[in-house]
Amino acid sequence: MIEFELPDAPLRIAAAQAQAVPGEVEANVAAVARLVRGAGDGGARVVVLPEKFLSGYEMELIRADPERCAVRPDDPRLAPLAEACRASGVTAVVGAAVRDGGELYVSALAIDATGVVGRYDKQTLFKHERTLYRQGRAGATLQVGGWRLGLGVCYDSGFPEHARAAALDGCHAYVVGALFGEGSGYHESRIWFPARAFDNTVYAVLANHVGVTGGWRACGSSAVWGPDGRVVAEAGPTDEELVFADLLPEHLRAAREAEPMLRDLHDTGAEPRTVLGTAPAR
Repeated sequence: MIEFELPDAPLRIAAAQAQAVPGEVEANVAAVARLVRGAGDGGARVVVLPEKFLSGYEMELIRADPERCAVRPDDPRLAPLAEACRASGVTAVVGAAVRDGGELYVSALAIDATGVVGRYDKQTLFKHERTLYRQGRAGATLQVGGWRLGLGVCYDSGFPEHARAAALDGCHAYVVGALFGEGSGYHESRIWFPARAFDNTVYAVLANHVGVTGGWRACGSSAVWGPDGRVVAEAGPTDEELVFADLLPEHLRAAREAEPMLRDLHDTGAEPRTVLGTAPAR
């Protein structure tokens, strides 16, 4: 049996959705700074932005001009975000194409008053992304106010193992910036995120794009799910919006008492699977 510590106090989180300007890092940084301040005004300590928001989901623009459209971890263009975080007391998780060591990554940057304090690189690249980006090598956990937030990017959330790894690291929430499009995207997100939350008895947070980005029309509907898999808060499909939710230790505790799958998870040490079936005919 596995035991996990719970946080002592609630944490208010915001999922932000907005229209990214294609390839214009400075303009998108300004939009994120505004959303960070809005999140702070709403009492949030953490705000999550969509996948690659600092450039938009613009693969061909990034491929053609990574110097302009991707950011470096120490990029001076990110300074207004640190200032907004300092002024509002908010930590931001911001989606970006990141250029590091001559390689490109699809990343979630954790930014506070001091600047970039951490980075998660997407581990599960979608098929067309593999022509441009390098795969991330490890998961990442962001700690804020006693809460452990497991970071993911879009397609990561389609794999139960990804959120499970975060939960086994003691995470209390699974936090994802994404691009889910109209059509199958809404359907996928409404299967994946409640499942990731319920299977691991964690909160699940989705920040999605709105409008058109990289040729995809996003479906918005950023949301937070509770550790019982039920929706706590949800944005609309088309407009810029901040959706707020209070992550509550008592709800985590109640969910884990009612659904003890994570606590009861253990390594059985079993031998490889046995193939069952009738004996071959003679």
